[in-house]
Amino acid sequence: MRKVFLFIALSFLFFNANAQVNDATNDWLLIQKTLNLYLDGQATGDSVKIGMSFHDSWQLKYIADNKFNIVTKSQYLSGYKSPNARSANWSGRIVFIDITNAVATAKVEISTSKLLFTDYFNLMKTDKGWFIVDKISTRTPHKIVEVAALKPKE
Repeated sequence: MRKVFLFIALSFLFFNANAQVNDATNDWLLIQKTLNLYLDGQATGDSVKIGMSFHDSWQLKYIADNKFNIVTKSQYLSGYKSPNARSANWSGRIVFIDITNAVATAKVEISTSKLLFTDYFNLMKTDKGWFIVDKISTRTPHKIVEVAALKPKE
């Protein structure tokens, strides 16, 4: 009888641990989906896709000319005109995702022909899914290195 109880207890422990792993994997995939929706919207200038990845309370925070700036979701999305084709000089990638319970943080990089944007996101899980609630951002010009041409051997 002890063996039966031990077997049942271990079974419940295994199922519980397996469910937690599945939840974490599922959350990671759902966050990745939200971030990819944002990246796809940025790549094509599609304000609808970008807006779908943001919570209504979303804000962008950044520093320019030694001034702290805050941009609301509606202000940010009003800067987009209409979707267009993805530029050949554009690329985006998710650098990392860190999840704790129903909150997460992520780092995303977007590279254009002239600038590298580094965005840090705070995300929260709601009853409607994962949303980006805040973004802080910085941009850096790409470094251009000139190399002297080698002279051909005579």
